[in-house]
Amino acid sequence: MAGGGQQSSAQSTRNGIQALEAAHNGVTRCRQDVDATRGNLSTAYQGSDGGQFGQLLRMWDEQCGVIQKNLQDMVDALELSLKQHQQTQNAAGEAVIRARTAADFAFQQLTGA
Repeated sequence: MAGGGQQSSAQSTRNGIQALEAAHNGVTRCRQDVDATRGNLSTAYQGSDGGQFGQLLRMWDEQCGVIQKNLQDMVDALELSLKQHQQTQNAAGEAVIRARTAADFAFQQLTGA
């Protein structure tokens, strides 16, 4: 039963990574769309309102950068967690094999087999 829960946890972590990567890609697409719109509007907006609008878009873009960095940091943390989980699982499996081998050897010594 414990193995099933651990597999579920690992799968949940992988699902989380995929969701965060999808969100990161979505923000990238939005930034590209806004950048294209900014380029199209920059020729039409020449007055002070255009400058303010451009400043607003720059601030928005900076916040998108912060969001993307945070998303990437979360992806990195989940990937590290998943890697550590896999290493722990591998080490536990190896320990079980070593213990079984030692038990088999002891049993053979006791039975003379």
